[in-house]
Formats: sequence, structure tokens, C-alpha cells
Amino acid sequence: MSIVWAIIVGFFAGLIARWITPGDNKPSGFILTTVLGIVGSVLATWLGQQIGWFGPDDSANFIGAIVGAVIILLAWGQLARRT
Repeated sequence: MSIVWAIIVGFFAGLIARWITPGDNKPSGFILTTVLGIVGSVLATWLGQQIGWFGPDDSANFIGAIVGAVIILLAWGQLARRT
């Protein structure tokens, strides 16, 4: 059930991140938005653990997942602009 929950949270985090960030290089599609949100959530969890905000068994909350997804989306925009 945790994988399904991660996909659901990742999808909504990706949608909100796509809505927040400016620019034309936004990924489209259900799968890419979900992957973006999941990667953002993993990034936020890893970064929070490295900084000391989360313990080893903790994960980022929904706001952290959105922040991570925004970071990934901004990086995506920079990479898509170069090609």
C-alpha cells in the first residue's frame, strides 16, 4: 500500500509543482507528472535527512514533496531549454 500511496502523493505533488513554476518547458502527461512528483519527494526526503530535519526512518511530508518536485521541475526546465 505504501507504493500506491507514494504514487498518489507524487502525482499531486507533481501537479502542484507544475502549477507553481513559471515557464513553457513544463512536462505534460500523467506518467511524467507522477514521476516528477515521486522523484521530488525522494529528493526532499534525502535532502531533509542530510540536513538533519528528518530521521533515518522519516520521510518528507506533502509540502516537502512539493518543494522537491519544484526543484526537479526547475532543473527539467533548464535541461529542456538547452536542447
